[in-house]
Amino acid sequence: MTDPRLRAQDLTLAYDKRVVAEKLDVGIADGSFTVIVGPNACGKSTLLKALARVLKPQAGAVWLDGQAIASYPSKQVAKQLGMLPQSPIVPGGIVVEELVARGRFAHQRLLRQWSPEDEDAVTEAMRLTEVSDLADRFVDELSGGQRQRVWLAMALAQQTPILLLDEPTTFLDLSHQFEVLDLCAELHEQGRTIVAVLHDLNHACRYATELIVMKAGEVVAQGPPAEVMTAQRVEDVFAMPCRVIDDPETGTPMVVPADRHRRRGVRTPEAARA
Repeated sequence: MTDPRLRAQDLTLAYDKRVVAEKLDVGIADGSFTVIVGPNACGKSTLLKALARVLKPQAGAVWLDGQAIASYPSKQVAKQLGMLPQSPIVPGGIVVEELVARGRFAHQRLLRQWSPEDEDAVTEAMRLTEVSDLADRFVDELSGGQRQRVWLAMALAQQTPILLLDEPTTFLDLSHQFEVLDLCAELHEQGRTIVAVLHDLNHACRYATELIVMKAGEVVAQGPPAEVMTAQRVEDVFAMPCRVIDDPETGTPMVVPADRHRRRGVRTPEAARA
C-alpha cells in the first residue's frame, strides 16, 4: 500500500523547551475527512501546525507527496495545503473581500497578477461561507462568528486539495456550526482531503470518515468513528463516564455523558436508599 500524500514520521514537537509530543507517527488518509480529537493541551493543534509547516519539528519530518515538506518552496506548499489557524490575527484596516483575496497569493506570478480565475475563486469562497454581503466591511469590526467565516473563505479561496482546519466552529452559533461542517462534508465529497481539530465529539463522529484520538501528545487510536469511539475510550481519554449510542439521525456514534452523580463518583439519594 502506498503512503498517504500527507504524513508525519517520528515527530518531536515543542514550544521552546516544552515538549508537547515525541515519536509521533500519523498518516492522513487520502480523500478522507479526518478529525483530530482529544482533551485540552494534548497536542491536537500542535500536530495540525506541524502538518501545515507552521511549526517546525524538533525531530522527525512531515512528508508531502513523498518529499519532506520543509524542502518545498512556500508557494508550492500553499497550492497543496490550505490552513485555517485557531486564532488568526486580523490585519488592521482591511476589508473582507481583500482578506479573502489573499488566499490567491500562491497563484500569483510576476507576469500573471489578478485574473478572472482569481476573481471567481474569491466570489465562490465568499458565497459558500455566506460572507458576500460583508465584502466591504472592515474585518476588525465583525463579530467573532463573522470573522471565522471570513477566514474560512480565505482558506477556501486557495483551492487546495488538502484543507487543514483548527477548530473551524469556534465562535459560531449552533446553526452556523452545522453549516460550516456541512460545507466541509461537501468539499470532502468533491474530492478534497479535510483535516480538522474539533472539540465536540458528536460533531466529530457525525462528519468524520476517520478519527485520530490524542492524549498527552500521543495518538491512542485512529480509524473510523464506529470503531474508535467507545465508552471505554472516552472514559480513558477524557475521564468522563458515558454511554455511546447510535445517533438517531445518522447512525453514527453519539456520546451521552453519564449522570452528574456518576461522573462525580457521588451516589444518588435513590441509590443510597436502595
